Amino acid sequence: MRSHHLIAIAIAFAAGFGVNQLFFSPSPAKANIDAVQSASMDASKMRVDTELPVHKMHDMTFVFSEAH
Repeated sequence: MRSHHLIAIAIAFAAGFGVNQLFFSPSPAKANIDAVQSASMDASKMRVDTELPVHKMHDMTFVFSEAH
């Protein structure tokens, strides 16, 4: 009998959540206009520290094997 009560509570909770989302939709996000100073902003200046991490890689994009 307890499982029937738990299932009924879960269904009521899901229905209540659905009705809540239907009638109280979230407000649209507002953009912060002051975040960008100009249209030609340098993206590297956005970081606070000037040392960017460097990752060494062994690029073998255009290496072809000799065997046919």
